[in-house]
Amino acid sequence: MWRWFRPGMGIKRWLVVVFVGELLLALAGAFLLRQLYRDVEVSGPLAGFVSLATLQFLPYVARGVILATVGAVMFGYGSYRVVRQLTDPFRAAGDQPFVEVIYQKRFLARGPRIVAIGGGTGLSTLLRGLKEHSSNLAAVVTVADDGGSSGALRETLGVPAVGDIRNCIVALADAEPLMGRLLQYRFPGDPADLGSASDQSSEGADRLSGHAVGNLLIAALTAIEDGDFEEGVRQMNRVLAVRGSVLPVSPEPLTLHARLDDGTEVVGQSAIGEHSGIDEVWIAPQGVAASTDAVRAIEEADAIVIGPGSLFTSILPALLVPGIQQAILRSSGLRIYVSNVATQEGETSGFDLARHVEVLERHTAAGICDVVLADNGATKSVAPIGWRAEAVRLRWPPETERVPRLVLEDIVDPANAHHHDPEHLAAAVIRIVERESGSRRKPAVARTA
Repeated sequence: MWRWFRPGMGIKRWLVVVFVGELLLALAGAFLLRQLYRDVEVSGPLAGFVSLATLQFLPYVARGVILATVGAVMFGYGSYRVVRQLTDPFRAAGDQPFVEVIYQKRFLARGPRIVAIGGGTGLSTLLRGLKEHSSNLAAVVTVADDGGSSGALRETLGVPAVGDIRNCIVALADAEPLMGRLLQYRFPGDPADLGSASDQSSEGADRLSGHAVGNLLIAALTAIEDGDFEEGVRQMNRVLAVRGSVLPVSPEPLTLHARLDDGTEVVGQSAIGEHSGIDEVWIAPQGVAASTDAVRAIEEADAIVIGPGSLFTSILPALLVPGIQQAILRSSGLRIYVSNVATQEGETSGFDLARHVEVLERHTAAGICDVVLADNGATKSVAPIGWRAEAVRLRWPPETERVPRLVLEDIVDPANAHHHDPEHLAAAVIRIVERESGSRRKPAVARTA
């Protein structure tokens, strides 16, 4: 019962109002009884009953103590039973108490407005941690993926990539754990083999090969909404009670292009991720429209978190959408770039912290981030990073027009040296927002083509 009286529940103030109201009613009853005692004489057999019922055989102090005790017990027990009767229909077996759900939602509703931009596993890792600190979250997710299930659906149905959106929705969803497992379930096989069956009877089964259930659900909701991809994702957010919102960076499919150091051009996110020596990336079609919900969320944010994630294939495809980049530059929110804790084979082999920031600014705008958050190397991971990658070296400062503030925190996952720890990363971001969001910053300068 005491949990209902914790700060932030909005219960105590109304209980005080109810208590004062009951006290006034009791006082009115006391005045009425007092007046009856004076004006009405009771004699005969009723006199003894009235004396016993009104405790007249006891001193005034004893009467007050007895009545107050009985009243408090009745009030507390009655309130408890009312709360139980009202909340039992909403309490599922095995779930956390209903009072915890209410407290969590009311507490999180007062959290900072944070927009996280990117894709891949890094963004979903960040969101899993942040949703424990605020429900005012928006994930702006890249739609340039062209491999696996997302690529197959993009080719057959013409919908933007949905894989990263699915992962972020699962990370923010308040749905049952079983629902999360269902959305992430992937049918056996390779989506590249779609339609390869030799006969019609096996072709139907092959069409599901390699697809994730969540991807198919988003594609189905898009079709239900007459091909409106943004509305389909909105409905997916509602269906799964997402804590915040997951938004596509654009309602149109994007194609990522890259130029290597030797001048070779590579097309497609999945192909680009396998190459090293990437010099420049860009998206097609040029001038693609940004999601209106994403632009609005960025402009109203208290903080904008860029990353973590693959620099060239997850973060930059989102930032290269003109409307998204302009919204970031217009926003008064604190802009934080979260550096990866390890390099990525091929794509960022040999990159140190400063080079990550230099590449980020070269493709977007001078001063695109106010703060850079990186791991301080304090945690020794249980699992080694391995020969395919290495820890990002902390060379600083970068060769940029305006050097961002560097914040070092213990944010690596001890069990997986390639990834951040969701709880530590989210806590570090919240501390930065609380400490530095009030500081004034110079406006960023957009790059011109």
